[in-house]
This record gives sequence, structure tokens and C-alpha cells, in this order.
Amino acid sequence: MKKILAILALVFACLWGTAFAADFSHLVILHTNDTHGYDQRADGVNGMATVAALKEDYEAKGYEVLLVDAGDAIQDNNLVNFSKGKTAIDFMNAVGYDAMTLGNHEFDYGYTQLKDNMTKAKFKVLCADVFNADGTPIFDANYTYTTKSGVKVGFFGMETPETQTKANPTKIKGLTFATNDAFTKAAADQVEALKDADVVICLAHLGVDGESKPYRSTDLYAAVKGIDFIIDGHSHTVMTKGENGEPIQSTGTAFANIGVIVIDDATKKIESNSLFEIKEDTAKDATVAAAAQKIIDRIDKEYGAVFAKSEVVLNGAKAPNGNRDSETNNGDLITDAMVWKILQDKESLTVDADHVVAVTNGGGIRKAINPGDVTKKSINEVLPFGNTVVTIYITGAELLEALEASTYCTPDAIGGFPQVSGINYTISTAVAYDANAETYPASTYYGPKSINRVTINSINGKEFKADDTYAVITNDFCGGGGDTYYAFAAATAKFDTGIPLDEVVMEYITAELKGVIGKQYAEPQGRILMNPFKDVKTSAWYGSYVIDLYNDGIINGTSATTYAPNDTLTWAAALKLLLVSHGDLKAADATGADWSKNTIAKAAELGLVAADLDGAKAISRLEFCQVAAKLNKLAESKTESKFTDCTDGYVMALVDAKVIDGMTATTFEPDASLTRAQIAKIIDQLNLIEK
Repeated sequence: MKKILAILALVFACLWGTAFAADFSHLVILHTNDTHGYDQRADGVNGMATVAALKEDYEAKGYEVLLVDAGDAIQDNNLVNFSKGKTAIDFMNAVGYDAMTLGNHEFDYGYTQLKDNMTKAKFKVLCADVFNADGTPIFDANYTYTTKSGVKVGFFGMETPETQTKANPTKIKGLTFATNDAFTKAAADQVEALKDADVVICLAHLGVDGESKPYRSTDLYAAVKGIDFIIDGHSHTVMTKGENGEPIQSTGTAFANIGVIVIDDATKKIESNSLFEIKEDTAKDATVAAAAQKIIDRIDKEYGAVFAKSEVVLNGAKAPNGNRDSETNNGDLITDAMVWKILQDKESLTVDADHVVAVTNGGGIRKAINPGDVTKKSINEVLPFGNTVVTIYITGAELLEALEASTYCTPDAIGGFPQVSGINYTISTAVAYDANAETYPASTYYGPKSINRVTINSINGKEFKADDTYAVITNDFCGGGGDTYYAFAAATAKFDTGIPLDEVVMEYITAELKGVIGKQYAEPQGRILMNPFKDVKTSAWYGSYVIDLYNDGIINGTSATTYAPNDTLTWAAALKLLLVSHGDLKAADATGADWSKNTIAKAAELGLVAADLDGAKAISRLEFCQVAAKLNKLAESKTESKFTDCTDGYVMALVDAKVIDGMTATTFEPDASLTRAQIAKIIDQLNLIEK
């Protein structure tokens, strides 16, 4: 790799030596953000090559051009991962960047590596809100560029304080990230320092996501006067202005766009801002593209050997329905591998195997694995951070705190979302997170004052006990308190194996799965359940049944946040749930204006009801049991009824199958209306019969 980087530097040494006649009546500021090492895109769009070509085009047309970046140039793609970010700096040098601010991912390989990377930068590195132990900024805070006509453009950099938990805390010790009033002051100080500039631009890696509040670019603009424009990153948002019209622009991620800001030299003001969309046929600089290809070819040669096959797609999405807001099959595979590896040496553990679980942050899972060949390169794209596997010993109560904190905003996405092995838990998403008044130490996250959203249903199929000690297998990022995992950082018993997580996953696939990621990982395995209903407590007698069926996509609420467990059901509504659950009716056919008609027609076709049934009538407990038993081909039971008010053979067949109970030990109440709580239990238990 060193040889490739040296060649790259030589190839680009004189890349922009051509001179153009120009009147320099305008300054064009081109900007990127969150490029994440996609200096050459896998889909054929060459990111850096396109930036180079656009820069050349503006210069050829007589514009004075500045090129800046709003952070996260390092990490996520193998083009830069294997060099720990050095290649990204080489590309930025080659294209001719003038300045950048830091993103949280610039710290992924540690502060020492960051400093080493930036010694190679031929551009300004700006950061006003991260400080060394002596209180000095870790890089220059600001920079003023004077155009050929004398317009002064002042830049300063702002890094998200979230870095202290989004980067491995153990690798950034000694650094202080400004928060609260210090954050605002850091920006205000730079505006004051740049008071002689005609235009003040903040290079910000702050984003606009809700989880980043109160450190979003919109928060900064509202709090600090004198900022003319914010070039933003972090949230991967595509925008030319803020939600309330703020002068904020962001290009998305991975070179989806290039930002363009035009400053009129005569008025000394920003004339326009826009986004240039990069498409497949967008012009590219051939020299830059060729240099990127050389590195890609080298990576393919060294890391492209096939070691396994996948029969399934492993989910690499962020959200929705991705690694940051729900259980995924990718998360299942990775955490299973972590447990498997540690259990190879069970003698080293101080707890029994049934007390060994795994947790990894969903934000650390970066790519999908598609059916076909699996290589080390593809595994590294999934797990690019170089994390190692760590064992910590904590109580059940501490584990519960970690899960509560790391799902505080679920169903909204969060990087800390816990993918797990050996843990079955439920998140009550309709319940508000009960946060402490202060954040965790050196964190932007608030710990829970009480546990009111997460319920651990079981550990390795056994009862969860808050007082028991559990061995939690995690990565060194979470083990060090990254994201929301302060409860892990506070553990007194912690052991870093030093084994890279990607190697553990590869070994698991090779040794345990025999080189095939098969159908067992086709879908998430039901370890993480969502409860969106305010009126359904996990501890209620019907709670687990409702939650199971909701997560299986069989039932919905009467609204987004209510289930109405005590409401009674009509024939049509009851038949709909029964038939959809049994697989006889598609959910799509049971919606819309004709859902009742379609449901009854299907039930009549199956011989369960008459075709002219009035679907609006209330269905009784007896009537539903008779229909459910017939659908599941249960014969009338000859068991003597234990109920004084019901001797029906179909009811007893369901009792024998442990599908239904009486209202009391001796009464069934056959004529009573069926409630939504009751039907949830019946259908859930019927599904167990089918399985």
C-alpha cells in the first residue's frame, strides 16, 4: 500500500498546473461532505475524479475556485480503510482541496493516527471546538482566504460533540469536545476573530438529525450571530437550506452531489448556492480515476479471495428497518459469531454458558452482504472500524440500563441500537424515555433515570435476573463507552481479547457455518420486539401475545399508539386476523373498502362460514373457537369439559391444545363477546401449533 500511495503522490504532483485566462469577477466555492472514502464509487461514478473535473471546468470558465470539505472523508470504504485514512488525504491533495473540518470518523483510528494523517494534508484543517489537554485547539480554528480582487472569506470549523461517543473513547483520551455553552462560545469566538472578513462561512460537521440536538447546524445558526453560511455534514442530508430557510447546505453522502456557492466580488456577498448532482455520465478526470483504480486493483488482489458463500442478503441498511432501528439478520450473524468465539474457550469465563450474551452497535454495521461469493474485502466493508472483541462482566440491571439508553429514541434511528445474541427484549416505543438531568460523563447522551421502555424477556431462553452476573461480549468501541454504552465502560471486569471482530465473523462462517451463510440467517430471528402501544404493557397477561403478533405483521392497533385490548370484535375483523395469520388471506386483500367482503368470501370458500354472513355482527367466544378449530383441522375433542357453561367439542379441542382457557377455572362464557386481547392470545397459540 505504501508503494501505491507514493506513486499516487507523484502522479498528481502537477495535475492542476494548466493556467486559464480569467477576470475573477466571482469566487466559486465547491464543497463536499461525508465522502467516506468513496473516492471511486462502486457503481462506476468516480467521486474524486468528478470533483477534479468540475473544479477544472469552473477554472477554465474564468472563475476563482476554492474547494472545501465538511468532514468524514476518512473511513467506510476499503479504498481508504486499509490505509487507515491516508489514501483519502492523498486524493484530497491531488484534487486540490483548500480546507476541511473534521468529522467524527476522522477519529475512528484514534487521535494519534489522525494527527499522522493530517501531517500529509496540503490544505488547511480547521476545528475550533476540540481541544488538547492544555486548552489549545487540536488544529487551526479558522482561515481567511483573500480573492484576487480583495474579497475576504473567513472559514472556521466545528466538529460534532457526538464524536466523544461516536469515536472509541479509549482512543481520544485527553481531548475535550466543547459542549453546552462552551460549544456556542467556540463558534462565537471565531465569528469575532473573523470580523474583518466580508463573508464568514462555518465548515460544520454537525448535521440536522434530531439525535444531534442541541448541536445541530440549525441550532448553531440560531445561537450565533454573524455566520453568513454553513457548509454542513454528518447527517448525510441533501439540502440547499435549513428547515426554516437557514443558509445551510449539505451534499448528502458518497459524492451524491457537489455543493456550489458563488460569491460576487463586486457586492462581496453570496450570490447563489446550489447542488451539482453527480450522475453516471458526469465528466471525470481520467488521471484521478486511474489512480483510484490502481488502489482498487491492489485491494482486490490482496483481499478479494473467496472464502465463503452466502445464500441470503444480509441487511446493511441504516434505517428504516435497518441496523440502527431494528433487529437485522446481519446483526444476528455478527453477534452469534462473537458468542461462538468466546465459548470456544469456556474455561476462561467466570459464568455459565447460559449467562453469555453479545451486544454490538448497529451503527458499526456498514454494508450488506449479497448472495454469492464472500471475501475478506466484503466482510471488512461490513465491519470497517478494526474493532476487537471484548468480554465484560456486568449485572443484569447494568445490561438493562445499557439497552434502555441505547434505544432511547427508537423507532428513530440511533447508531448505538443494540444488535444482540442470547438476549430477547422488547422496546415500548410509545413510552417516553425517562432521562437523567445530566449526560453521562464525557458524553452527549443522557442515561436513564428509570427503566420504563425496555423489558428483557429472557436470556438464552431462560429467565432474566437483574441481580445475576452476565458475560457480555461486545466490541472495544462499545466496551469503552462508545455511543450510549457508558454502563459497559463503567464495568470493573473487562477483558479485550485483541482479536479483530471481522476475523471472528470470518472464522465463524468458515468453521461453524461450514463456509455457507444459509437460510438460518434469511430473516431476523425475533430477538428484538417492538411494542408501539401505550395501552399494552409487556407484563400484562396478553402483552406478549399482542407484541409477538404485531412484530410478525399480523395485527395492528386501532391507532399508531393504541391497541384497545378490551374492545370487542366483529365477525369480519376476527376472521381477518385468523385468516391472515394462518396464511389463507393476504394482508393486502384485507385492506381497503372491500376488506370485509373479501375476508368473508375467503372464509366461505374454506367452508368456515356462510357466504351471506353479516360481518358487522359481534362474534362470540364460542363462535370464534369453532371457526379457529375447523381452520386448523382440529377434531372435536371427546375430553370431558371442565366448564359448567360449555361442553362444545371444538372448544375442548383448543383447551387440549393449550390454545385457550376459561374465564375462570370452571366457566368459559361461550356467549360473551371476543375481545382484542383474547384473540391475540388465541392466534399466537394457534401459530405455535402450526410451527
